[in-house]
Amino acid sequence: MDIIEKAKKIKLVIFDIDGVMTDGSLFFDNSGEEYKAFNSLDGHGLRMLQECGVKVAVITGRKSELVKHRMNDLGVTLLYQGYRDKTPAFNALLKEVNLSKDQITYVGDDVVDLPIMSQLGFAIAVQNAHPFVKQHAHWITDRNGGHGAVRDVCEFILEAKGLLNDKLHSYLSGTSN
Repeated sequence: MDIIEKAKKIKLVIFDIDGVMTDGSLFFDNSGEEYKAFNSLDGHGLRMLQECGVKVAVITGRKSELVKHRMNDLGVTLLYQGYRDKTPAFNALLKEVNLSKDQITYVGDDVVDLPIMSQLGFAIAVQNAHPFVKQHAHWITDRNGGHGAVRDVCEFILEAKGLLNDKLHSYLSGTSN
């Protein structure tokens, strides 16, 4: 099955945070408060994906209030934080969404993402992912994590489903959600 056919089936996209939604940099102030930078183009891509009926989830190894805040702002309610071993979170998510594994894709950048990626019929790596992860991905984004890779994923899936053109043109007519 070709990559477009795999992408057409997707009803849920799971994203990692560090290295996917961010560039992987971790910033801390003197009191240990953590800061992250998110790409606004990525954020709007997530909104478009959800507006077109594709669910979005996050599974991340770190736990952060700012991630919770950002995902809340984007309407992402399927948020699993603090899972160094991401498999238990993935199994809980599978039960919650009741989808088959060929209807789900995971976007990762590091070897800790492989246990989930390897279970799915469509696995995505960001451009700057670890080489071993890229070897096991079905598709690799054009852009790096934190620099538009999430938008690449969102638009690729919407294009495969035949929804991207209408969604983009809805902004010209003012009919976008």
